[in-house]
Amino acid sequence: MDAFKKLLRWLEVDRAVMFAVLSKVWSIFAAPITLLLIAHFLAPEVQGFYYTFLSLIALQSFVGLGFYIVITQFASHEWASLSLDSAGFISGDEKARLRLISLGRLVFKWYAWASAIFVLLVGAGGYLFLSQSPDPGISWKGPWFSLMVVAGLQFWALPFLSLLEGCNQVHTVYRFRFVQGIVSSLAIWLTLFLDFELWMAVAGLGTGLLCSLYLLLVFYKNFFQPFFIIKPKEGIHWKEEIWPMQWRLALGGSMGYFMVSIYTPVMFHYHGPVVAGQMGMTWQLVAALGSLAMAWVATKVPRFGILVAQKNYSELDRFFFRTSGISMGVISLGAVLLWLLVYGLNYFEHPLAQRLLSPLPFGLFIVGTVLGQIAQCQSAYLRAHKKEPFLLYSFVYGLLNGIVVWFFGSRFGAIGASVGYLSVMLLVSVPLGSYIWVTCRRKWHADYSEA
Repeated sequence: MDAFKKLLRWLEVDRAVMFAVLSKVWSIFAAPITLLLIAHFLAPEVQGFYYTFLSLIALQSFVGLGFYIVITQFASHEWASLSLDSAGFISGDEKARLRLISLGRLVFKWYAWASAIFVLLVGAGGYLFLSQSPDPGISWKGPWFSLMVVAGLQFWALPFLSLLEGCNQVHTVYRFRFVQGIVSSLAIWLTLFLDFELWMAVAGLGTGLLCSLYLLLVFYKNFFQPFFIIKPKEGIHWKEEIWPMQWRLALGGSMGYFMVSIYTPVMFHYHGPVVAGQMGMTWQLVAALGSLAMAWVATKVPRFGILVAQKNYSELDRFFFRTSGISMGVISLGAVLLWLLVYGLNYFEHPLAQRLLSPLPFGLFIVGTVLGQIAQCQSAYLRAHKKEPFLLYSFVYGLLNGIVVWFFGSRFGAIGASVGYLSVMLLVSVPLGSYIWVTCRRKWHADYSEA
């Protein structure tokens, strides 16, 4: 038992990582079940609509303007002087508490407006986009508009969860997400069994929303109470403190759509819902692997921010290199296993293989995702300094990836999109992201040493 505990400590597995990993393990366990049920209960065309729905929802990045990342970073710096008392109220330095409350009130209002804009614009725009496909006799309009309302409400809950993460409540948040993932999967499966087809998207997101409301309104009721009754006269100054970082994240976040979500809509528009369904299911598996590996770093982001606030850069580096090294090892091993699974499905001519991309484009996408994990880790480290130096990276990589995937994907289908994705990752993402990380780390820490 002692040896096992030492192994967990060496792997940087604390309660937050444990629940984050459990959440991703559940996703990996549930994903094949969901894929089998989709293949059994949904026609290929309906599958294409479902995954296109999910890709269109990702347009939230254009209205959120990267604020959720800012929230976590700024909250973690204030939380260095704060804690929760036995009743769940915020205690500690009064100035830091008021600044945190000021930050929370600002972002809650921001996301209320952003959610309304998202529902109106993406709801209408998505309707026009989906209407361009030849009518396959699928009832998609009711599920689409219902999904938009639920997605808008879930989008509004996002800053509350980001604030909790920044206040180092990561193990509770990730425990909640583990339960939320189970409940959402069960809701999707039940909807499929009942033959409600595209309503599965509404059921999955809707149950997730109910879980979020319970966490925020019941479990953390005392934590959030002062945010609604106290109006600090002095607090966070959005223009001077937040905007210099946020506008960079906003521009980078808008480019993020072209990094991770453009593939399925391109396939839907140029090659029809069947190919879009294969692309969507493939990308869901690849993204799940990246999310699992990122658990080691994402759960440590508040700790990064606290160490930066304390100017403890040597511990920051030790902690970062350990967690990011484990993350890269996990995603590399997972990539090999996942590709072998897809290859095996094709080799034995399993029917599920027809719902995924073939091994070649699947392999290219998964290699690119492994390389992309490098920049994910590097950006988490740099953003802990309450700065966003990855603007150039996000803009250049996102724009090029969008153009290349659209150009080759529209002409050569999934194989063209996968070749374009991997090429931009190799030639742009890895070298540019590494250059920014090395340059900023040397400059920021050297400036402090000289001072």
